[in-house]
Amino acid sequence: QVQLVESGGGLVQAGGSLTLSCIASGRTFSSYSMGWFRRAPGKERELVVRIWSDGSTYYADSVKGRFIISRDNAKNTVSLQMNSLKPVDTAVYFCAAGGSSSWLFGQPDYWGQGTQVTVSS
Repeated sequence: QVQLVESGGGLVQAGGSLTLSCIASGRTFSSYSMGWFRRAPGKERELVVRIWSDGSTYYADSVKGRFIISRDNAKNTVSLQMNSLKPVDTAVYFCAAGGSSSWLFGQPDYWGQGTQVTVSS
């Protein structure tokens, strides 16, 4: 059974930092893209960051220069370091993984349950 389990969410003041982690199990994810989506209150889910199997990355404009994604294929993990957090970053963050075709329409094959990030002003 494939599972993605996130951790590291919480409450932080504006300007602070948090690191989210996602551990994948049930299969090898080294050939898959992995990434993070978020859903803010009253808004649609959006792609925040994606990392391909070769390490190349995509960042949403809203987080460029503040967030850093990394992966460890040997451990089947992906992490998101979030710096200079803003209240607008408040959202539920979801880890996701899947083959390239599944990302085309924003629907990776596998999803975590989500972790809440709250940034206070």
